[in-house]
Amino acid sequence: MNYGEKSLVKHAEWQGKIETVVRVPVDNREALSLAYTPGVAAPCMAIHDDVEKSFTLTRRWNTVPVITDGTAVLGLGDIGPEAGMPVMEGKCALFKAYGGVDAFPLCLATKDTEEIIRTIKILAGSFGGINLEDISAPRCFEIERRLKEELDIPVFHDDQHGTAIVTAAALINSLKLVGKKMNDVRVVINGAGAAGIAIGRFLLSFGVKEVIMCGRYGIICEGDSRINPAQAEIAKITNLGHRTGSLSDAMTGADVFIGVSVANCVTKEMVKAMAKDAIVFACANPVPEISRADALDAGAAVVGTGSSEYPNQINNVLVFPGLFRGALDVRATTVNYEMMKAASAGIASCVSDKELNGEYILPYAYDKRAHESVAKAVAAAAIASGVAKKK
Repeated sequence: MNYGEKSLVKHAEWQGKIETVVRVPVDNREALSLAYTPGVAAPCMAIHDDVEKSFTLTRRWNTVPVITDGTAVLGLGDIGPEAGMPVMEGKCALFKAYGGVDAFPLCLATKDTEEIIRTIKILAGSFGGINLEDISAPRCFEIERRLKEELDIPVFHDDQHGTAIVTAAALINSLKLVGKKMNDVRVVINGAGAAGIAIGRFLLSFGVKEVIMCGRYGIICEGDSRINPAQAEIAKITNLGHRTGSLSDAMTGADVFIGVSVANCVTKEMVKAMAKDAIVFACANPVPEISRADALDAGAAVVGTGSSEYPNQINNVLVFPGLFRGALDVRATTVNYEMMKAASAGIASCVSDKELNGEYILPYAYDKRAHESVAKAVAAAAIASGVAKKK
């Protein structure tokens, strides 16, 4: 099936994937007087006296914008905010379908970091949390960092942390399958942009001792003048042996390869050179770093991709609906590593030891058990880590 051609036809038919729904009656005088004027003045003044009541007297508590500037949309790159709308609408549909979260696309016609930050800050009073989407690196790091510092609602950049969370969940179960432990494996990550750097940091928090990042110049090493500031930061805590060389050099003897990079950059010979029972997550879309068939033929024990066409799709859809559901339910003021690690564990736990096999390391994206598991785990972690306003 040509999904592109069919999707174009369906989008023309749908004319949008989301819509607003009225939750209250407005079909008579009394109903109007309660939902609108004159009755609405009372909740307005209650919120004026205590802004926290905006979470109980309006839909703010359950509302999240999906915000992009259109600079890193899917694998399409900088296509602009309007062209990013189909993706943002799709994301909003998934928020509602899997998490019960009311989400709305906001596509900003600016690439200016300060302007994006200011715009989100002045809109934040309408929302219970902020989901950043498809904003190119390295600006996305600064935007997220500043907003997390300056807002008291959850701010989450899904391209970074959603990818890291689901990748960690896939790795938890894959390592269980091959009988290895987090603190014993060497992980090579190809692609040192937003997703790759976030995955590297997150896996270190899970106990992985040796992470090697690779980018366009090969292995990223501290002191390399060719790397950008974000890569220079991650270089301080990865590749502690100061290895140099190519991606091929990095993969020799490695236990895990994680690709969030470009198509066909990994060969069968590179996989053959990895450690016994190697794990390969080739997640570039639409064409992976190495095909599933080639990776298996080269000896990989577990292979995951970013595509729904094959087993073991490593998909952010397993993360963001449940994560925001849990965060919103307890009025979390941020998304911290405790909540993120709980989300990974919640996803991984949905595949039982009996079910776990080389073609089933993660629950399917449409498995509602997974979203419920993430929501419960995230809410509990927010309470335990002291960032929840509601218990």
